[in-house]
Amino acid sequence: MSNRTPRETSTREKTERKKSWAPATRVPTPEQAEGYAYRWIRTSTMGQADNTNVSAKFREGWEPVKAADHPELHVMSDIDSRFDGNVEVGGLLLCKNTKENIEGRTEYHREMNDRQMESVDNNYLRENDPRMPMLKPERSTKVSFGSGNS
Repeated sequence: MSNRTPRETSTREKTERKKSWAPATRVPTPEQAEGYAYRWIRTSTMGQADNTNVSAKFREGWEPVKAADHPELHVMSDIDSRFDGNVEVGGLLLCKNTKENIEGRTEYHREMNDRQMESVDNNYLRENDPRMPMLKPERSTKVSFGSGNS
């Protein structure tokens, strides 16, 4: 055997790739808390307050996020902000909502969409004549297996 030094004693310098520059995002991304989802809510457009939008989102269960709860964001809130102590950037207010509430909202809209599609189908198919069908009422695909020889 030859004189070999153990691999543990030799070191290899790590080479790092040069990090490329990228512009900062317009709004920072908060660290996710368990059970919550985050969203930026519009508080103003072109300098005009959008109280209707803010009120609607608050009624849906969205709550403003305190800047003290997310020091990783490193943001300076808007000057003359109506939401003192919260995270507001460029007319957008960072808010949080429970995932349970969001899932309920999603299910509500899914059911409403299904009812609307059923209503459209019923209205359209009501005028359907079997001698000259406008639309087949089936909305499914069919897969068959076979040899492929006819």
